[in-house]
Amino acid sequence: MAYHSFLLEPISCHAWNKDRTQLAICPNNHEVHIYKKAGEKWNKVHELKEHNGQVTGIDWAPESNRIVTCGTDRNAYVWTLKGNVWKPTLVILRINRAARCVKWSPKENKFAVGSGSRVISICYFEQENDWWVCKHIKKPIRSTVLSLDWHPNNVLLAAGACDFKCRIFSAYIKEVEERPSPTPWGSKMPFGELMFESSSSCGWVHSICFSESGNRVAWVGHDSTVCLWDANKKMAVASLSVETLPLLAVTFITENSLVAAGHDCYPMLFTYDESQGSLTFGGKLDVPKQSSQRGLTARERFQNLDKKASTETNNVMLETLHKNSISQISVIAGGKAKCTQFCTTGMDGGLSIWDIKSLESALKDLKIK
Repeated sequence: MAYHSFLLEPISCHAWNKDRTQLAICPNNHEVHIYKKAGEKWNKVHELKEHNGQVTGIDWAPESNRIVTCGTDRNAYVWTLKGNVWKPTLVILRINRAARCVKWSPKENKFAVGSGSRVISICYFEQENDWWVCKHIKKPIRSTVLSLDWHPNNVLLAAGACDFKCRIFSAYIKEVEERPSPTPWGSKMPFGELMFESSSSCGWVHSICFSESGNRVAWVGHDSTVCLWDANKKMAVASLSVETLPLLAVTFITENSLVAAGHDCYPMLFTYDESQGSLTFGGKLDVPKQSSQRGLTARERFQNLDKKASTETNNVMLETLHKNSISQISVIAGGKAKCTQFCTTGMDGGLSIWDIKSLESALKDLKIK
C-alpha cells in the first residue's frame, strides 16, 4: 500500500491516463491539476482552467487520450492535448442545474453526463458541424443523477440517483454506432429505453458499477447498503446492510468480488455468492497501524482522567491510511475481472494505491472469489 498526500483540500474527483503515469485531480475547486509520476514523486505538469464552478467529474479516455470534465457551472469540456497544451472544447449540455458526473463510453465515441436537471446527457461528436452535441434521457428520473457507469457493449448505461433508485438505460446513438446485439438485460434497445429499475428501498445511490462481463451491476446507497443485481439470475436484488457510515464508492475487482468505501475512511471487501444470490461482508482492507494510545499505564489513564475528564490523550488520530472520507475508487491494474491494484482518493487530499496480493498476505482470512 502506498499513500500520497497531494493537497490540504479534499480531492473531489480523479482520473488516470492509460499507462498510469499521469493523474488528473480536482482540488475541490474549478481547476483540474495533472500530475506526472517521477520515481516516487508526483510533479504537477498542467493546470486545466476553463470551468467557472467546481469540477465535479473527470474521465480520461485511454485510447484517444482525451479528458472530459464537468462542473457546477452546468458545462462540460473535452480536452485535447496539442503539443504541450491541453485545449478545451465546450459541450452544449442543455441543462439548467449542476453537472454531477461524467463517463466516457468504452469505445470513446460518446460520453454521458449526469446532472441536477434530472436528465442524463449522452454526448457524441457530430462530424458535419465539427462539434459535440447531446441527446437527453429524461424519464423516469426524478432527482439528481449522482453516478454513471457504461456496460462493455458501449450501449447500456447504469445510473444512480437521489430518488433512491438504480436504473439501466439504452444509450444507443444510431449516428455513431451499429445496432447492438441482445444482452441478458434485453434485446430491444432504442435510445432512452429503460432496461432495469431497482426498488426504492435504499438511500441516495452514490456510486454504481458494472462487472467486467456486464451481466451484473452493483451500487451503494446512503443508507449504508450494498446492492447487486445479476441479469442472468433474474432473482431479487441481493442487498446487504452494513454497520458502517454511508458508502460513497464501489467497484468490481473480480466477477464475484466488490470493493466499497466511504465515510469510514477505509475500503471494504464484499463477495457475491452466485448459487444463493446473496452478498456477504468479506472484511476491512485497511491494515491499522498500532495506535500510540494503546498500552497506557493505570497512572497515565488516571492523570488523563484528572486533567481532561478522559482516559485518552489529546492526540486522537484515525488508525486508517486515509484520515477522512473516501470519495472515489478506481481500478488501475488488472481490470474489473482480475484487479491487482486499485486506488482511492478522499476528503483528506490524499491518494492511496492498494495492492491486492499485499492485502491478502496481511489479512489471512481475506477471501477474494
